[in-house]
Amino acid sequence: MENNIGGLLSRRAYMNPDVEALVDVHANKRFSYKELNEYGNKVAHGLASIGVKKGDRVGILLMNSHEFVATFFGIAKLGAVVVPLNWRLVPDELEFILKDSGCTVVVGGEEFLPTITELQSRGDKTDIKEWVYVGDEANRPAFATPYSSLHEGKSVEDPALGGSNDDLLYIMYTSGTTGLPKGVMHTHNTQMWALITINSTADFRDNDRYLNPLPMFHVGALTPALCAMHRGLTHVMLRAFDPTQIWEVVQKEKINNALLVPAMLNACRLVFDKKAHDHSSLRWFLSGAAPVPKALIEEYAGMGVEIHQIYGLTETCGPACVTLPIDAIRKAGSTGKGFMHTEVKLVRPDGSECEVGEPGEVVVRGDHIMIGYWNRPDATADTIKNGWLHTGDVAFYDDDKFIWIQDRLKDMIISGGENVYPAEVENVILGHPGVADVAVIGVPSEKWGESPLAVVVKKDPALTESDVITQCDGKLARYKMPVGVRFIDAIPRNPSGKALKRELRLQFPSA
Repeated sequence: MENNIGGLLSRRAYMNPDVEALVDVHANKRFSYKELNEYGNKVAHGLASIGVKKGDRVGILLMNSHEFVATFFGIAKLGAVVVPLNWRLVPDELEFILKDSGCTVVVGGEEFLPTITELQSRGDKTDIKEWVYVGDEANRPAFATPYSSLHEGKSVEDPALGGSNDDLLYIMYTSGTTGLPKGVMHTHNTQMWALITINSTADFRDNDRYLNPLPMFHVGALTPALCAMHRGLTHVMLRAFDPTQIWEVVQKEKINNALLVPAMLNACRLVFDKKAHDHSSLRWFLSGAAPVPKALIEEYAGMGVEIHQIYGLTETCGPACVTLPIDAIRKAGSTGKGFMHTEVKLVRPDGSECEVGEPGEVVVRGDHIMIGYWNRPDATADTIKNGWLHTGDVAFYDDDKFIWIQDRLKDMIISGGENVYPAEVENVILGHPGVADVAVIGVPSEKWGESPLAVVVKKDPALTESDVITQCDGKLARYKMPVGVRFIDAIPRNPSGKALKRELRLQFPSA
């Protein structure tokens, strides 16, 4: 049987037509599997009518919505390639992604009209031929096709599936250590194996209702949403994260589980009111993107909610390691063991496996691993070696072979669940004529887990912190902006010229 992720929705609609598939909380809309599949079919036919075909790249610049879900499935059914766009990025960043991926169509929401208009005005700096607008018709720009024309009056019948198996399903961009984003390539098969892997490991049960507050341009939102469809569960979607709304929706929709990054867990803890919030249906939260503090795990345990720490990457289509319910408290703070259908081990620089307690790099192997980085064969070869994905993260085994994430070989900062690569921020700051040198490090943040701090060597003695921040404004997404600037006479570097960021973190422990 050939795997097409859009075809999976058709199969689920055949098996469970009346089961509730999707709840769009913001729009107050509900879809059975039959209704969602028909909606996706209409969008597929509509996209085909404007020329989208197998292999074409289609960008989605939408907040969480039923339109996002229908568009994703419509693209997948045609065998075209989804490019989920991070709506927190500024036009310069999006321009690079659109040009690099070769997107020819963008489906964009009204909230991002200034960005869409700016990108459209840049002409051949991207390859976009068709802009599709989702929103109030009164605000639609003249150059854009209304989204309604994609689905109104279109056939509800399944289109002929245009791609399967090793054909590309999506290219998801992640910030690069060189400062340029890299497009992670996943196929229908790698995504299918991620679904099989998670649904054979995680504690999902028949009739569960899964809450998704994470943006769908992230693998941490997209893959679990597809898992719910694969398993025939109900996907309850929030437009954006709101800690108070989390508890309100848990109560109203009888939510059983969700995935929240640690900063979200902490925010939810702060607003929880046991008198006002009935969370009796809730069994567990998955949490990833950064280690979850043990105290936070224990606090939720006191509320009767298990925290299952998950470790994964965009490059693994989500799954790598997870703690199971039986270990949630006993191994609080560990990221558990490898998922089913996933091999995880810790290795020394020579590739040999580490002993218990010995720090080593986390490497992952499985059929859900990316096939590579789009147009980046060198980066692919550096990351996938002999079938093993090298993560750049450092961990150790305990006596039971549970994995405990310790640090990162790479200098990535994780701020509120978002990846921030220092090189990207450094490149922007170095564009200021008053800056001689810079290194960006992560410093602890109560709210976000980590935040970027710029350590700068002045070229112009009159340079101020405000000058550096202003240099970044408009060139970087807000979550990448430095929360502070510290000045230093020289950046400490090793003989090869690499900044010694561990020394800087000791010298500047906070913002």
